[in-house]
Amino acid sequence: MPDPRELVAEMYLQFAEELADAAAELIRPWFRSRLEVQRKGDGSPVTEADRAAEAAIRERIADRFPAHGVIGEEYGTERDDAEWVWVIDPIDGTGAFVSGLPTFGTLIGLLRDGQPVAGVLDQPIANERWAGLNYPDVTRRTTHNSQIVHTSSTRILETSIGFATSPDMFQGTARQSWDILSASLERVRYGVDCYAYGLLASGFIDIVCEASLKRWDYLALAPIVQGAGGYMTDWAGGQLTLESGDQVVAASTRQLQQAAIARLSGSSD
Repeated sequence: MPDPRELVAEMYLQFAEELADAAAELIRPWFRSRLEVQRKGDGSPVTEADRAAEAAIRERIADRFPAHGVIGEEYGTERDDAEWVWVIDPIDGTGAFVSGLPTFGTLIGLLRDGQPVAGVLDQPIANERWAGLNYPDVTRRTTHNSQIVHTSSTRILETSIGFATSPDMFQGTARQSWDILSASLERVRYGVDCYAYGLLASGFIDIVCEASLKRWDYLALAPIVQGAGGYMTDWAGGQLTLESGDQVVAASTRQLQQAAIARLSGSSD
C-alpha cells in the first residue's frame, strides 16, 4: 500500500509543475522582446515578465492552498511560519533573460516546517524541466523532462567541473574561499545561473558554488540536487532551510561535497 505521505508529496510536485506551466505561458512572449527593464532597490533587474509570472503563481496557490505560506522575489512574504511554504523566483537570471540568453529559469520550491522537500526548475524557452523530491524517509528522486536523472559519481576535486554564476558574487573572505576551491578544480565555468544546478542533477557537471544569494535563489534547487543523489548545503555543511544564509555549495557525491567544504574553510584536506 502506498505511503500516504508519498501521495501528498507527488500531489504537491504535480501542482508545482502546473505553476511552472502557467508561468511559462506568460514568460515566453516577452523573451527577446524590447521590454522595459527596471532596477530594484538592491540594483537587480526586474521586468513585467517577472512580476506577471509571480503574480500568476501566487494567485493559483491562494486558490488551491489558501493556508500555505508564500515567499517570492517580487511580492514578498505571506505566512512564512505556515507548515507548508512555497518559495518562488519567477525568473532566476533576469540578466540572462533580458540579454536573450535561454539560461534563466523559473524556480518553485515547497518547504515543510522550513525544510525544502520539493522543487521545480523550468526553462521555458528550451522546454526543459527538472522536478525533484527530497522528502526524508518518504521519497527521493529527480526527473528531467519526466526521465529519472542522477548526479555523476565524481569524488575528486581535481577531476571536477565547477560552475558559479559570476566571480563577482564572491566578496571579501568569500572570494578568497572561492579562489581556493576553484583553483582545485579541473575546469570552472560561469554564467548560467540556476541552469547549472540542472546540469549537476543530470550528471554533466560536478560542483556548483555560489554566494550573495537570496533564499528564493536556492531553496527550490536543493530537492532537485538531492533527489538526483547529490548534496547541497551551506558552506559550513549545514542543511538549507528558511534560516540559511547567502552561501551554498552543491556537489554530485558526499565525498566531493566534503572536499569542497574543506577547501571553502581554508583546509587543504
